[in-house]
Amino acid sequence: MFNFSFDKRIVYVIIAIMVLSTITQYITNPSALFMLLVSVPGVLIAITFHEFAHGYVAYKLGDNTAKLEGRLSLNPLDHLDPIGTLMLLLAGFGWGKPVNVNPSNYTRKISMEKGEALVSLAGPLMNIILSIIFAIIYFAIYKFANVTFLSSTVGSVLMLLISATISINVGLGIFNLIPLPPLDGSKIIMPFLPSKAKQWFRNNEQIFYIIFVVIWITGIASIIISPAINVVYTGIMKLVGNIFKI
Repeated sequence: MFNFSFDKRIVYVIIAIMVLSTITQYITNPSALFMLLVSVPGVLIAITFHEFAHGYVAYKLGDNTAKLEGRLSLNPLDHLDPIGTLMLLLAGFGWGKPVNVNPSNYTRKISMEKGEALVSLAGPLMNIILSIIFAIIYFAIYKFANVTFLSSTVGSVLMLLISATISINVGLGIFNLIPLPPLDGSKIIMPFLPSKAKQWFRNNEQIFYIIFVVIWITGIASIIISPAINVVYTGIMKLVGNIFKI
C-alpha cells in the first residue's frame, strides 16, 4: 500500500510556474488577451456560486462551519483561490478556495458519508444550473433584441460575456466531477465504493495530487475533460435554443 508524505505546496509552485508561462502568451496576443478579460466575470460567478453551494447545503444539513467562517457569502473575494482562479481563466477548468465542513455536525437523518457526497455534488450542480440560466438569458436576448443592438459593440461584448459564463460554468462543473481527490467527484462516489477502496482512497489521498499535476502537465487532463465540456456545453445550448425555437 502506498503511503507517503507529500507537500501540497510543491503542486502549487509547479502550477504557478506553468500559469505564469501561459500568461506571457496572452500578453503577446491581443485577441487572446481580450477573450481572457471577457472571461473574468464568468469566472467570478462560477467560483462564487460553486463554493457558496457547498457551504449552503452543509448548513442545511446542520453544519454551520461555513457560516461561521463567512463562506455563506456571494462576495467573490471570500471564495477565490489564486491559482485555481488563474487555471479557470487560462485552461477552462480550475477550483475555488475549499469550504470547510464538519460532517459530524449534520443533524439530518443522513450518514456523514452521504452528507459529504451531497455537499460535494452541490458545487458542480450549481454550475450546471447557472450555465442553463445564462443560456436562457443568451437566447432570450438573441431572440427578442433588435438587430441593431446585437450588431453593436455593446451587444457583441454582452453576448460574448454570457457565452463565456456558460462555458466556464460547464468547465468548472465537469472538472470537479472527476473522481480524484481533492476534487468533488472523489467524495460524490465515496458512498458507492467498497470498504477497502474507500480506505485506500483515504490513506493515499496525497498520491492524487501528483496524478493531478502529471495529467495537467502532459495535457491528458485537457484531452479527457475538453470533450466532456464540449458535449455538455453543446447539449445545453441546443436544448435551450430549441425551447426558443432558434
